[in-house]
Amino acid sequence: MANGSRMAAWEHWGAELKYRRELAGLTQGELGRRVFVSGGYIGQFEQAIRKPQLDVAIRIDEVLQTDGFFERAWRKLIDDKRYADYFAAVADLERLATKICEFEPMIVPGLLQTAAYTRALKCAGDPFATDESIEAGVQSRQDRAVILKDATRPTYWAVLHEAALRVPVGGPAVMAEQLERIVRLTRERKILLQILPFAAGAYPVMGKSLRLMEFEDAPPTAYTEGVYSGNLLDDPAVVKRAQEAYDLFRAAALSPEASLALIESAAEDYRRCVSST
Repeated sequence: MANGSRMAAWEHWGAELKYRRELAGLTQGELGRRVFVSGGYIGQFEQAIRKPQLDVAIRIDEVLQTDGFFERAWRKLIDDKRYADYFAAVADLERLATKICEFEPMIVPGLLQTAAYTRALKCAGDPFATDESIEAGVQSRQDRAVILKDATRPTYWAVLHEAALRVPVGGPAVMAEQLERIVRLTRERKILLQILPFAAGAYPVMGKSLRLMEFEDAPPTAYTEGVYSGNLLDDPAVVKRAQEAYDLFRAAALSPEASLALIESAAEDYRRCVSST
C-alpha cells in the first residue's frame, strides 16, 4: 500500500472511531479511560496523527462493541511486510519525527547502516532466508534512511556503545565501509554521534536498545526492542524515565570530537585488516 493511500486509510480508521464513539455516547476522555489511554490520544487516533497499538484497537472493539472491526482494520493497515509487526508503527512514526535519539549497545542503528552491513545482519539472523527476502529487508532499511537526506530531516542524535565498533559484522571490509559512512554523515553535520566506551562500565538498562522520538504536534514516544519483539511506549511517565536514562548515556559517553576520532581509528584498523589479506 502506498504511503498516500495508507494515510487516507488511517484517516478513515480515525473517522470511523469518532463516529462509533459518538454513537456510543462517549467523550474522548471516557473512551480513553476505558481503553487505558488518555482522551488526548483518542483525539490523535481520530485525526490520524498517531496510530494505536494493536492491544488498544482490540480494547476499543470491546468497549464500543464493534465486533472486531478496529482490530481487523488495524491488521490490514499494518500489513507492510517490509517490517516486522512490532516495528511497522515505529517506521511510520520516524517519518513524522522532528527529533530522533537512539542508543544501541551492540550494532549500528538501522538508519545509519550500509547495505552490506544490513545484509550481513540479515544473513546471520536467518541463515535459511532466501536471497529475495534478504534483499527486500536490505532495501526497506535503505528506504528508511532517506529521512536523513531530506531537507526537513529530523535532528538525529545517537549514542553507540563501543562494542558496536568492535563486533566485526560482515568482516573487516564491511565494517570499514560502515564506519566510514558514519564519519561522513557526522562530518556533513547530518547526525550527532557519541560513543559510550568500554571504560564507562555499567550503564542504564544494560543490553537494551532505546529510541526516543519527538514530534511537532504530538507527545514524544520511546521504543525499546528485544528478541523478535518491541515496545512502543507513550505513557508520559515512562517516556520521561527513558529520557532520563538517555541523558545518562550522553553524560557517560565520549565527546562528539573524541567519538569521531575513535570511529576513524577503528575504521583504519579494519582497513589495515583488509589490506593485509
